[in-house]
Amino acid sequence: MKSTTPAAVDMAAFRTGTGQVRAFLDHHFLHFNSRELVAAARGFEAHLDAGGKMMVTLAGAMSTARIGRTLARMIREDKVHAVTCTGANLEEDVFTLLSADEYEHCPNWRALSAEDEQALADRGMNRVTDTCIPEDVMRHVEGRLRGVWERTLKSHERFFPFEFFYEVLDQPDLAQHFQAPPEDSWLLAAKEKGIPVYTPGWEDSTIGNIFTAWAMQEEVFNHTALRTGTEQLAHLARWYRERCNLNHAGPSVGFFQIGGGIAGDFPICAVPMMRQDLKWEDTPYWGYFCQISDADTSYGGYSGAVPNEKITWGKLAVETPKFMIASDATIVAPLIFAYVLGD
Repeated sequence: MKSTTPAAVDMAAFRTGTGQVRAFLDHHFLHFNSRELVAAARGFEAHLDAGGKMMVTLAGAMSTARIGRTLARMIREDKVHAVTCTGANLEEDVFTLLSADEYEHCPNWRALSAEDEQALADRGMNRVTDTCIPEDVMRHVEGRLRGVWERTLKSHERFFPFEFFYEVLDQPDLAQHFQAPPEDSWLLAAKEKGIPVYTPGWEDSTIGNIFTAWAMQEEVFNHTALRTGTEQLAHLARWYRERCNLNHAGPSVGFFQIGGGIAGDFPICAVPMMRQDLKWEDTPYWGYFCQISDADTSYGGYSGAVPNEKITWGKLAVETPKFMIASDATIVAPLIFAYVLGD
C-alpha cells in the first residue's frame, strides 16, 4: 500500500495575509452552519474582550488532525486558559511532535481490507482514519515516562497526567528528537503558559494503558503516583472559582467544546456540582458555550444535546451566549481559531 505525507505549507507566507480568513468568513459565511460558525467566533471574541477566560475541550483525534497549529497560537496569545481532553489527545500531540516525519498518510483509507489493516499492524503502524502513527514513538514516550513514574513513586508525590507529560517536555535532551515545529504543539504551549490540562478517563489511552500495566507489576503494584479523576474535578472547580467574578459583575469562564464525550461532559459538570452539591450558589454559570458536533440529537446521545438542554442541568443560564455548529470539527475549529487570531 502506497503512503504519502501531506504537502508542507509555508506558514510564514500564509500568515502574511493578515485578516484574509476573517474577511472571507465574514463575506461568505452568511447562513445556516456557516453563519453559526461566524457568530460563535464573534461571541468567543466578545467573551475575551469583556475579560472572560476560556476552556477548550478536545474529543476525537484532534491532535492527530494537527489542531495544534491553531490551538497552540490561541494558548500562547492568552485566548485559551485551560484544556480538557481525552488521554488520546494529550499523548498524540506529543507523538506528533516527536515522530511527524514517520507518520504515514492513507489516501484510500475507506477501501482498506482487513488484510491491509493487518499489514499495517505488522509494520507497527496504528491507524487513525487516514493517518498511521508508528508504534516506535509510543515506546519512546513510554521510556521517558517510566523514569518520571518511578521517581514520583519513590518520592511519594502524586500528579495529574498532564503534569507527567510536562516533566517529559522539560527533559533537556527531548528537543533533539522534535520532528514537528514546536510552535505547532498545543501541549508545549500549555506547559509554557502554565495552564491546566484535565484528562478525565485517562486510562482510556495508550499511555494510560501503559501506566496501568506498570502499576500492576509485582515490584510496583501501586497506583498512587496518579491523582484521581475526582481530584481533577476538584482542581477544576477551584480553578473556575478563581477566574470568575463571584459578584457576577463580569464574565465567567467560557466553554468551547470540540466534539462530545467525556472531554466535554466532565468539565461542564463542575458548575452544577459547585452550585447544587457544594451549595456554592454564588458560582456563576458558564459564560459562553459553543459546541462543534456531528452527533444526532434524535438518538438521545448527550454529545448531540442542544445547548438549551444544559439549562435544565444547571450548567448554562438563559442569557448565556450559545452556539451549536453541526459539522466536522477538523474544518470548523481551525476556522474559528483563525478568526479569533485575526488571520
